[in-house]
Amino acid sequence: MSLPIDTIIQGDCVEVMDSLPERSVDLVFADPPYNLQLQQELWRPNMTRVAGVDDDWDKFTDFAEYDCFTTKWLTACRRLLKDSGALWVIGSYHNIYRIGKILQDLGYWFLNDIVWVKTNPMPQFRGVRFTNAHETLLWVKKSKNQKRYTFNYHAMKELNGEKQMRSDWEIPLCTGPERLKVNGEKAHATQKPEALLQRVIHSSTNPGDVILDPFFGTGTTGAVAKALHRHYVGIEREAEYVHLAEERIAAVTPGLFSDEVYAGDNCRTAPRIPFGTLLERGLLQPGQTLYSAHGIAAQVLADGSLQAGELHGSIHRLGAQLAGQPACNGWQHWYYLDERGERVVIDRLREQVRQETAPLKLPLWEKAG
Repeated sequence: MSLPIDTIIQGDCVEVMDSLPERSVDLVFADPPYNLQLQQELWRPNMTRVAGVDDDWDKFTDFAEYDCFTTKWLTACRRLLKDSGALWVIGSYHNIYRIGKILQDLGYWFLNDIVWVKTNPMPQFRGVRFTNAHETLLWVKKSKNQKRYTFNYHAMKELNGEKQMRSDWEIPLCTGPERLKVNGEKAHATQKPEALLQRVIHSSTNPGDVILDPFFGTGTTGAVAKALHRHYVGIEREAEYVHLAEERIAAVTPGLFSDEVYAGDNCRTAPRIPFGTLLERGLLQPGQTLYSAHGIAAQVLADGSLQAGELHGSIHRLGAQLAGQPACNGWQHWYYLDERGERVVIDRLREQVRQETAPLKLPLWEKAG
């Protein structure tokens, strides 16, 4: 069976995944049942009922049944992931720790745990515990020895105001027009905000990649994937959710520009630019002074190396020596003075060269015309 991209398949997620070709997807995003084990209805102080999660798909006999279910779907996901693939799974304190153990038992390797801080959480109406104001996402690669996976570090840094993005993400719950409703009621009890999926997908995939969501629900993953020029495969058991997801995704119009607009800056795949290229292009000059992040001056030599007193080496080696560190990213460590006398990181010059040497990419509408 070939991989049915940009399709929603109705059925049991494990059975469907077992029928798909192995090593065929780049990323899995999973929002499985939380196994909330609710024993009674929840009521607000004004005696209105809280629309909590009481659907049949979230009910399990005990922890053993839930663990068995989790092991099966995570095993199926691992078979489908490419050797450069990764998996995200989201949960609450009810289930995420059990999932984390099973992930490790199956051979997955942790990259990060992300805390989704809800800026507008549901209050704790009974006043007997702290307000549950966050959920946890686990980001894992397929194995410990896996060398390659996608992480668009620079894109996340730009998204965060040129500061390294942290593992605590402040994003509001899904509300307003984004929240799907049927007859005035929430269509899905745990619909995730598109902003959350945008960050997951943008950080760990590239345009054209295939994202599998084995608990597709009302299609947030598919809607965001389509908007960002990625492909999706959705699996959903409930027919009503499949119908809602199909309508939702059909209404998404992806941008008409080239994939480059929707790509992340993945340093693993960006063209390699030697430091000496900056001299060849006249962006830096032999004898020019660069400054380290700690203010130490070094002179640029004609061969593309740096000299600081008795020390000599590449931008990376000299930066590491001066910082007393085993390694250093020289592109982020050294600064030059611009025409206004302000210090600018030399990585800006590297990006300028990349842009100047990149093939011309036209908007899709211009290609079609």
